[in-house]
Amino acid sequence: MTDIIVSVSGIRGITGDNLTPESIVKFVSAYCKFCKKYSRGRKKIVIGRDGRLGGNLIGQISSGTIAMSGFEVVNIGVAPTPTVQIATEELNAAGGISITASHNPQEWNGLKMLNSDGTFFNARKMEALLKIFENNDFSYENYRRLRNIANDDSWLTKHIERVLALEILDVNKIRKRNLKIVVDAVNASGSEVVPDLLKRLGCRVTKLYCNSSGEFPHKPEPLPENLKDLSAAVVRNSADIGIAVDPDADRLVMITDTGEPFGEENTITAVTNFVLKKNNGRNKNVTVNLSTTRGVDDVAMRYGAKVFRSPVGEINVVDEMKRNHSIIGGEGSGGVIYPELHYGRDSLAGIALMLNEIADYGGKLSEYKKTLPQYSIAKTKIEKIDNASDVLNMVKNKVSKESETVRITTTDGLKIDFKNSWVHLRKSNTEPIIRVIAEAPDKHEAAKLVSTFVSLIAKLKK
Repeated sequence: MTDIIVSVSGIRGITGDNLTPESIVKFVSAYCKFCKKYSRGRKKIVIGRDGRLGGNLIGQISSGTIAMSGFEVVNIGVAPTPTVQIATEELNAAGGISITASHNPQEWNGLKMLNSDGTFFNARKMEALLKIFENNDFSYENYRRLRNIANDDSWLTKHIERVLALEILDVNKIRKRNLKIVVDAVNASGSEVVPDLLKRLGCRVTKLYCNSSGEFPHKPEPLPENLKDLSAAVVRNSADIGIAVDPDADRLVMITDTGEPFGEENTITAVTNFVLKKNNGRNKNVTVNLSTTRGVDDVAMRYGAKVFRSPVGEINVVDEMKRNHSIIGGEGSGGVIYPELHYGRDSLAGIALMLNEIADYGGKLSEYKKTLPQYSIAKTKIEKIDNASDVLNMVKNKVSKESETVRITTTDGLKIDFKNSWVHLRKSNTEPIIRVIAEAPDKHEAAKLVSTFVSLIAKLKK
């Protein structure tokens, strides 16, 4: 049996291995005990799931546990994580749970725990939750105080309506483009809501993997190597755009009209350009994580905007956005956060903002891509690193001595900014590995930067 992964992204495990009825009941009971402490009289907890196989059973176990703990359950069914976030906030609930393992393979599932405002738990709150879990510090109600389990399938429509109502959007302009779009929702939570949003935006939609069965037709992480069917379908159907989302539909990935990846880093860059362009107020702050492309900085410079950087992780970006009142933010994995809708990565928000940007541009997505700052990112990981913190500290000391022109950031591992490139070294919270990500003006330079630091770490860890 493997260990359950606990992080600011929630709880993840393998169904039937470590994610068992017992562990689910314990984690949900711990969450309910936590919510009781901070509920301020709120009596509801929202629950939704990404649609993957086994999620319905986990939902039933979780719902029963929540009701036994004294909260009313609002079950919104198969829905994206951002939909669960919106429902939690709008219903003034004590909290919410999205049953999902995000982009993990089929055998995985998990629980994303939400605060009453629909945001994720930060590291401090996850530690408090884990302490309740480990101490078996749970409490349940007697038969007179048990709560109901109510089903509410209206939230997909409500999510769409909230997106369409965003003041920044010119919906009619998008509709006039009459874009032809192919959608790969990996047969999960985006299967209905993404095509429905696109149709409301006047798009002609071809569904590729949108049958809501929960059976993933390919590896669910929306990486180029997993989206070959989508790329082929875009070309075959002479479509303008291909859209892919991960199982819980918080990440947006696009394919251009030529069948080539648009690039997730380009997504956050393009959306940032759109929001800053439309903003007439004085606040032009932007927040992205430390591993997100420098293209965001280049775009921000055009509008006199300031870019803030946070540690990797949605809640870390959100917390920083709140601190500096950013009007747009996100992560380079295709996670767009637009606070006018809600504080969470949201593929529906990303789709609407991106389509408006393309409508403004007037040309094809492949042509628009060439107008963005041109960078390449390379990634790898170094395994079997038991003393990751010590190794990263040695790298920091060596780089500091050898170069006076770099900027070093240590809020999340080690980020080293050079004049025209950067490298980010992060130790995993769950595995004895160091992740290495680098960006440079071309792919060869980015790959060389990764190789250089992999070699350096190999020498230092001996």
